[in-house]
Amino acid sequence: MLEKYQQHSGKKLWDAKHENLSAEIERIKRENDNLQIKLRHLKGEDLNSLNPRELIPIEEALQNGMTNVRAKQMDFLKMLKLNGKMLEEENEKLAYYLHHQELAMERNRHGCHQGGTDYASEVQMALGVQPMQPNLQLAK
Repeated sequence: MLEKYQQHSGKKLWDAKHENLSAEIERIKRENDNLQIKLRHLKGEDLNSLNPRELIPIEEALQNGMTNVRAKQMDFLKMLKLNGKMLEEENEKLAYYLHHQELAMERNRHGCHQGGTDYASEVQMALGVQPMQPNLQLAK
């Protein structure tokens, strides 16, 4: 229709640049259609129209995808196990510190300091904390 108008009016509506763009649009539309068909095939749709030779690459792609998914799941499970183990170890450590702190507080409550040590040093020992600077007064 546009060609007839151009012939009768003598005006050129499309130049070479527009023709190239039009051809590029058509090429992209065809490529999109082909990709849509491949996607449907990978999803298991419209397989009846394919012959066994065309099914082989689809099967291989699906098997590769499953292998990658399983590997990713295994990595995730390993990470969960490692995190769980680290949390268990941290929990045991904190339970140990809490137990020793409770013992120190119980001894302090009953006035049963061992060997004349004070409560602060017992808590430091229970928590595994060392003073930043030595207590020079105890060195006398």
